Amino acid sequence: MAFIHELPNWPNFLWDTNALTQSLSAVRHKQGKHLGKMEALGFDLRTEASVMALSNEVVKSSAIEGKVLDSDEVRSSIARKLGMDVAGLPEPGREVDGIVEMMLDATQKYDQPLTAERLFGWHAAIFPTGRSGMHKITVGAWRTSDQGPMKVVSGPMGKERVHFQTPEADRLECEMANFLEWFGRTSNLDPVIKAALAHLWFVTIHPFDDGNGRISRAIAEMALSQADESKDRFYSMSTAIESDRKEYYFQLEFTQRGSLDITSWLAWFLDCLDRAIDNADHMLRSVLHKARLWQRINREPVNDRQRKAINRMLEHDWEGHMNTSKYARMTKCSQDTALRDIKELLERGVLIRNKGGGRSTSYRLMNPD
Repeated sequence: MAFIHELPNWPNFLWDTNALTQSLSAVRHKQGKHLGKMEALGFDLRTEASVMALSNEVVKSSAIEGKVLDSDEVRSSIARKLGMDVAGLPEPGREVDGIVEMMLDATQKYDQPLTAERLFGWHAAIFPTGRSGMHKITVGAWRTSDQGPMKVVSGPMGKERVHFQTPEADRLECEMANFLEWFGRTSNLDPVIKAALAHLWFVTIHPFDDGNGRISRAIAEMALSQADESKDRFYSMSTAIESDRKEYYFQLEFTQRGSLDITSWLAWFLDCLDRAIDNADHMLRSVLHKARLWQRINREPVNDRQRKAINRMLEHDWEGHMNTSKYARMTKCSQDTALRDIKELLERGVLIRNKGGGRSTSYRLMNPD
């Protein structure tokens, strides 16, 4: 069976509008309600929610590709680039800085044209050393024909299964010119459908040696920013995708090997966006909880180590409870200093001791309500 980019009418995508109308209407309504909630917040809380969503997007988009980024470094990079307080946050590495630069450029400048030169800049930013792992790659330019079309394969040698094969490199100039002209064109296409279509179209062309998945998701975020008409991001598509990564790759492969009717892909994307907005509602509750907690704590400020530990315990991916050893590692202090800091937070009621003692002594944050 041919891949979709080999079909005679490529890239004239088709879909069943009637099959998508209800889902699209529901998700657009939910999207509007969530943005309305965010507009009702004060500037500081809106900024905190946006930074959290952007951090999640950067971390999870990389995680989809199996690349683990330090969430504190990502948050630090975003805060530095937005001129925010970075007290207690680590210095971000070049790779983290590059991915953050790409995502901020895509979302904060959503109303500026998407061009080949801009995409080259994004690609160079996420591969600052000119290498992907140990391998040297073409950076800031379309992939070349040196090694033929790229293949996504699995299975042992001799029994490989080809999940997808990209267009030949000599097609890229024309393919990307068509894509960029379409993306920049004003049309009656709903911007959420545009985001889904742009994601699929770009990743099918696969114009770079590496990083195509992350860049395709940045392009989708740019289109969603256009849909929201906002530079601030309050939900993360990549968080929803990463939680259902197996289905994401199944949908991509199924669509690549099918016809130009992409109704199934669009339906999956709408469902994923719906889940992303639900996740954002949970995140908003977390932001409000964090704000109330800090409002109480700041009546008598804590030191930088304590602030860092508390903020880490408030992160959505925090697991378990705090103990002296964790605190010492996290804040890079001695066990004695950690014990003194924790004792002070206990006396102030910021931390509460859990049941148990000795080596198993642990602590949780107070409930500000």
